[in-house]
Amino acid sequence: MADIKVPELGESITEATISKWLVTEGSTVSQGDLLLELETDKVNLEISAEQDGVLSEIRKQEGDNVSVGEIVGVIGASSGAPASAAPAAAPEAPKAAEAPAASPAAEAPAKAPAASAASDSASLAASPAARKLARERGIDLNQVKSQDPIGRVYQDDVKSHGTQAAQPASAPAAAKSGGAGQAAQQAVPGKPVERKRMSRRRQTIANRLVEAQHTAAMLTTFNEVDMTAILDVRKRRKQAFLDKHDVGLGFMSFFTKAVVGALKKFPHLNAEIDGDDIVVKQFYDIGIAVSAKEGLVVPVVREADRLSFADIEKQIGDLAGKARANTLALSDLQGGTFTITNGGVFGSLLSTPILNAPQVGILGMHKIQIRPVAIDAERMENRPMMYIALSYDHRIVDGSEAVRFLVTVKELLEDPESLLLEG
Repeated sequence: MADIKVPELGESITEATISKWLVTEGSTVSQGDLLLELETDKVNLEISAEQDGVLSEIRKQEGDNVSVGEIVGVIGASSGAPASAAPAAAPEAPKAAEAPAASPAAEAPAKAPAASAASDSASLAASPAARKLARERGIDLNQVKSQDPIGRVYQDDVKSHGTQAAQPASAPAAAKSGGAGQAAQQAVPGKPVERKRMSRRRQTIANRLVEAQHTAAMLTTFNEVDMTAILDVRKRRKQAFLDKHDVGLGFMSFFTKAVVGALKKFPHLNAEIDGDDIVVKQFYDIGIAVSAKEGLVVPVVREADRLSFADIEKQIGDLAGKARANTLALSDLQGGTFTITNGGVFGSLLSTPILNAPQVGILGMHKIQIRPVAIDAERMENRPMMYIALSYDHRIVDGSEAVRFLVTVKELLEDPESLLLEG
């Protein structure tokens, strides 16, 4: 017999959420088989079986929060585990079934205690996640049909019951349970709604963004970049660059190089606050925000000042692929000194990015749009223009410093050859 424990999750991470069990109770497993997925604040992890046997017990269900070292399940010997698993939980099932049968024969004063006993026994025969979901949706667990052979009610059973139940029947239960969610449903009776739990990562993103706004003295300054020169370089060099380096020449390498050049001139944008101290970092690990299924993540391109355009494009491509495949390691996400985010890929024309604490600067890229630009007092031309935004922490970055930083980024981008000198 072997306990399935939550492993060490990485620096400063002590809790996780069980996002999915990949095997069911009673299943035969071999050493190395994947058993479940854990969702942490930053990445998802998979737990594998450490020995052959039978998954004799699942102690923590999908949606449950668990701590490092906590036992979430047990693997028993192949010969005895299936037989022992059923009797261990079987005594609970008859109690839930017998209580309703006994209540009709009882006298009136005994009916209320009998109903209470039925409710209690149903709760005992349900997983914690199922009980919580039932409370949220106002569902009586006694009415939920279990698909488990020993009668235990799981989260999926409650979800199935919720979708099968008629709207008029569920409304009174929701009204009794109260709460903000039920109040919202009552305000629009008969209107379809969907309630789903925020993932641990989404909760962390929400908390950190709010914390950044509450902690930092955050301001945003704007400028615009004429992208004509960069588009010309890409047009002339794109195929040769691809043939030589086996990677496309995108925009991010230009922006990463421009940011590094500007950070060298204005080092307080590459710093952080530690108590009463300013910690100025003399290295350039640039975070690149990537939109993934579970929310925004910011993997880090290490020592960007020492990388070529091709190296930067390769690293960004690899990190973005990992983010979308949910295979980023904690080391990919830690220790960035400055962040670049590109809302332009989704069509954003202008935005105010929020700081990625404890960093004190973040650059926002936006959509390239053809706009008329005054070349001089007499001439106008249509040019590919991009608005750029710098959000910064005014506690250690002065407004003039932030404006000059952004002007430097603009100037470097409009003269791409200068990026080679700055790099």
